[in-house]
Amino acid sequence: MKIIIKTFVLLLVAGNMLAQEDLKDWFHKDPSEGYMGISTEKAYKALEGRSNQPVIVAIIDSGVDAEHEDLAKNMWINADEIPDNGIDDDNNGYIDDIHGWNFIGGPNGHNVGPDTYEVTRLYGKHKYKFANANPAILNKEDKKLYEQFLVWQEEVEKQRARAEKAIAEVGGVEARVMGAVDAIALALEKDSMDFNLENINKIESEDQSIAIGKNISNNFMGGGDINTVDDLKSALTEALDGDKKRQQDKLDYAYNPDFDPRSTIVKDDYSNSDESVYGNNDIEGPDALHGTHVAGIVGAVRNNDIGMNGVANNVQIMSVRTVPNGDERDKDVANAIRYAVDNGASIINMSFGKGYSWDKKVVDDAVKYATKKDVLLVHAAGNSAQDNDITGNFPVNKYDKACGRLWWKKKQSKNWIEVGALSYKPGEDAVATFSNYGQNNVDIFSPGVQIYATLPNNEYRYLQGTSMASPVVAGVAAVLRSYFPSLKASQVKEIIMNSAVPVDLKVKKPGDKSGDLVDFKTLSVQGGAINLHNAVQMAKQTKGKKKVKKKSTST
Repeated sequence: MKIIIKTFVLLLVAGNMLAQEDLKDWFHKDPSEGYMGISTEKAYKALEGRSNQPVIVAIIDSGVDAEHEDLAKNMWINADEIPDNGIDDDNNGYIDDIHGWNFIGGPNGHNVGPDTYEVTRLYGKHKYKFANANPAILNKEDKKLYEQFLVWQEEVEKQRARAEKAIAEVGGVEARVMGAVDAIALALEKDSMDFNLENINKIESEDQSIAIGKNISNNFMGGGDINTVDDLKSALTEALDGDKKRQQDKLDYAYNPDFDPRSTIVKDDYSNSDESVYGNNDIEGPDALHGTHVAGIVGAVRNNDIGMNGVANNVQIMSVRTVPNGDERDKDVANAIRYAVDNGASIINMSFGKGYSWDKKVVDDAVKYATKKDVLLVHAAGNSAQDNDITGNFPVNKYDKACGRLWWKKKQSKNWIEVGALSYKPGEDAVATFSNYGQNNVDIFSPGVQIYATLPNNEYRYLQGTSMASPVVAGVAAVLRSYFPSLKASQVKEIIMNSAVPVDLKVKKPGDKSGDLVDFKTLSVQGGAINLHNAVQMAKQTKGKKKVKKKSTST
């Protein structure tokens, strides 16, 4: 029961954390206002009178709703392509790619929705060889691979077992939460009080069911849409059904080594990582929630009195659909990066990641290509509360360069920013509880908890994750490249890093249940929080290819 209850509670908290405060723009605020925001409005005041130019930001993600009321005006348009004529007018290999491209779609217009996790694919690939293998007779190379296979196998089988257990326990969880709601209703009826949140919180009882019912009520009724017992039970049923579906999806798709949407939908030669012309032009796909939210953070139309403001004010959003409901595939990521670069993007946001890599080299080569072409890559650090210095979060900016049988020293892209997530909370709670960190492999922290932004069909919602922190950084980079077009991508990174607000705090380390506090500066390379105003001030002092001097800045 712990498994599904934990997931259920997390969903409640995530959806209602800011319901009372309604801080829809906290990430834009200045630190002097009590939040580690990026000082957006202060930055634009400092830019008044300065000309700028449009900047293309590629969103490699699940898809973007290009017709959203707060995004449509800022969508990238391929001017060399004639819409819907079925012809590759610009000869770039992609037909009717007006707003971008979809690398997880097929020639018949169908799209990949759910997919497996990378660990499942690796396990499935080697299962035929090692499932019944005798390690005693394996050669040295196969023994090493066999040991890795056992790790993949254990993870897949463990996750499947957890999902099966959670599904089996749904009935018990439902009975418990519905019973708690009934207990609340009876307590109110006994005291002749109406069913509302104010009265629920007045109930005094040592009964555990009452305590659970009060917690549930506070999480669900804060928005004002639930006014009766039946309303609350209906909302609970919907949430539990959703959680059950997520567990079933793990069995059917994510951790199912026999599930393969690739061959039936995309129909590419998956074994050929050099193949690049496949997919379709449906840049929204079946579920563009995540990508649309990310796109809005970067470039929702500013000051139009609709929804929310993006960070950048002269931006063109290019959607490159690559991320399914599951792990993205390295071949698609590499092609998405190359597509973005070749079609004019100067910044690429990548709010995705995974623990294993199928073909790291093909992604490394694409990252090198983007770096050579002066493109900035911004990547989310991940939401596993883990140390990225120890555990992988692919793709990564470090790669090996091969030369015959010799392996050169590991190198990395100078145009890559790895982003952890900040909370809106002050003091020791400043770091998001879920955020990955790493003094060597996470560059900087950025707002990523309860970020209000665009959703498909002209909707808006709070979401949280390093997925939200990354586009804040991409938006800051877009402002710099728009107003200071002579800056190289590497200079933009240096400015973002060196202009960050120093955070001299002891904070809770994500994933650490000991309660001990650590220095914020030990969680990332930079040890501070991104700030657009400071970055603008530093950019004003930077010219050409001159190296940016690091200095302590504050707002």
